[in-house]
Amino acid sequence: MAERIQTAPEAGNDMGNDDAIGGNVSKYMVLPAGYCGLPKKGHLIFDACFESGNLGRVDQVSEFEYDLFIRPDTCNPRFRVWFNFTVENVKESQRIIFNIVNFSKTKSLYRDGMAPMVKSTSRPKWQRLPPKNVYYYRCPDHKKNYVMSFAFCFDKEEDTYQFAYCYPYTYTRFQHYLDNLQKRNMDYFFREQLGLSVQQRQLDLLTITSPDNLREGAEKKVIFITGRVHPGETPSSFVCQGIIDFLISQHPIARVLREHLVFKIAPMLNPDGVYLGNYRCSLMGFDLNRHWLDPSPWAHPTLHGVKQLIVQMYNDPKTSLEFYIDIHAHSTMMNGFMYGNIFEDEERFQRQAIFPKLLCQNAEDFSYSSTSFNRDAVKAGTGRRFLGGLLDHTSYCYTLEVSFYSYIIGGTTAAVPYTEEAYMKLGRNVARTFLDYYRLNPMIEKAAVPTPRLRKEKPLPYKYPLLRGPASNYPHGKGNKKSSVNHKDPSNSF
Repeated sequence: MAERIQTAPEAGNDMGNDDAIGGNVSKYMVLPAGYCGLPKKGHLIFDACFESGNLGRVDQVSEFEYDLFIRPDTCNPRFRVWFNFTVENVKESQRIIFNIVNFSKTKSLYRDGMAPMVKSTSRPKWQRLPPKNVYYYRCPDHKKNYVMSFAFCFDKEEDTYQFAYCYPYTYTRFQHYLDNLQKRNMDYFFREQLGLSVQQRQLDLLTITSPDNLREGAEKKVIFITGRVHPGETPSSFVCQGIIDFLISQHPIARVLREHLVFKIAPMLNPDGVYLGNYRCSLMGFDLNRHWLDPSPWAHPTLHGVKQLIVQMYNDPKTSLEFYIDIHAHSTMMNGFMYGNIFEDEERFQRQAIFPKLLCQNAEDFSYSSTSFNRDAVKAGTGRRFLGGLLDHTSYCYTLEVSFYSYIIGGTTAAVPYTEEAYMKLGRNVARTFLDYYRLNPMIEKAAVPTPRLRKEKPLPYKYPLLRGPASNYPHGKGNKKSSVNHKDPSNSF
């Protein structure tokens, strides 16, 4: 291997220290050692100074090989997983090897066949690199840390190539998506600003339900869903979009769900971290999913706003907070799966297994065998653990995880890589599962012919009673939630 060349002199003598990486590379051209002429094709230009970009440093190892360093999360050097950068000024048929050398996690789906994403200006659709071109190994040149190396051949000189850890989903894309939904003027879709992040980005809250359910004095069955508390977990946004797209559609199941339930969705809890290209933390270096116990209004304003709303709903006798689901992505496991809580009440513990079992029946990529229930001390500050302790025995709190890489269909051993559409399909299946949970299937054939309604129109009358889940009999809202009720556990029927 050739002698390693320092190519970022602006960082001074500390370039051998990962801690010296403080920002993204910006249109950084790598020139061969001792080269004095004008730059030419094949002298690669690296850039990560764009929304959700991340690449902190480039070292040229040889003419064909480059060591790449992930920029740590802002104000927190512990987390280095997400990367997203562009390469331009390439030469046709130029072959290179990129080594990502400073991952903060040793376990990775790269061991199981995961590969980075790539696209280019002439081929704007993301695709995975061939797994045969990707290697994950301990490297003696980097303190025996794990390194992910991949080989690539540039084929079009005029193209700019972009590489990423997973499908990016930016804050700007999210805002455009919500703006387009608002323009449709649906009477069952409401968007509001619940708060602002430290850098003054919007914390959006969506409410999807029939207007009848929002009338004064109406009893509400609320499903609360959050996503992107960890900004690098981009699959969370695709799953969340799948949920939203289904719930606002004219599908008969969506219409019935809107008539009977109120969906509250905060799809992006960490907009600053998303914008900055962090993997796990906020602008100020906080893992927000460890601060649910006492979020600060100035340091964790988005979390503080969501927690205040949930507590307010919990204290409203007309509101029954049925579910809280926080959507994440997992860097070492396959499939979709859930984490739930452990309760001393065995009956309550069994009841919370019902929804994951139903989801497993509806989604081929969801694994109930990977679903687990725990009370790990390190998870005490998470939304699932905190709200599981705050809310009473009629509420169920889950973390929904989905693999960064792939899923394995039951009865097979082949891994099927996730696509953006597959992530959104999981979201649609999550939404559909509420129909089974609340036993609303008979209502489907009674649903009216799908016709969009504007907000000025009078909604259809509210005909059917709200049903609690198959394991409960709480038809009268929060007033009866505190009482002791004998529950039948239907989970033994699965």
